[in-house]
Amino acid sequence: MKEIIENIKIRFKVSDVILQRQNITFMTTGKESAIPLITWLRDYEGFSHFVLFSTVDWNEDGFFQLTYLLNNPVKKVDLGIRTFILRKNAEMTSAHHLWEQVATYQREIKEMFGINFPGSPRVGESFLLEGWDDIPPMRREFDTKEYSEKTFFPRPGRESNDPATYMKSKLYPNEEK
Repeated sequence: MKEIIENIKIRFKVSDVILQRQNITFMTTGKESAIPLITWLRDYEGFSHFVLFSTVDWNEDGFFQLTYLLNNPVKKVDLGIRTFILRKNAEMTSAHHLWEQVATYQREIKEMFGINFPGSPRVGESFLLEGWDDIPPMRREFDTKEYSEKTFFPRPGRESNDPATYMKSKLYPNEEK
């Protein structure tokens, strides 16, 4: 992995290189360098398997963190490429041309976080939330409790319990309260 990281550092500006375990490393690069770096890793370093694509909402800081996880099956190593994009008018270059399944991840991230991937197939179509008319539900400012209370009726017979007290009463029914 050290040789791969050195090759990357020669060609791309990266930071925050973290050796998570012996076989998995994460690094950060700029928005403009992310897709060229991923392309280079696929074409020249043997990272032929696209594992996953995830998003973290750093609401207070005004950024989304996008992480592309790639696998080199020959060397049996994983590499996570992170980049940060602004939350306001969030948009990232599509990577669907590298692996077809990336389009599915991008479509889900568009729906759940509101990040646009121009040119990605079907990115504007509903994925899971048909008819959704609220802010994307995975954004940190989305209030799930408020949404549930506003959308769903309360069901009779439901009550809230303090988990510690409830479990104690179930585990030790003969003890005094």
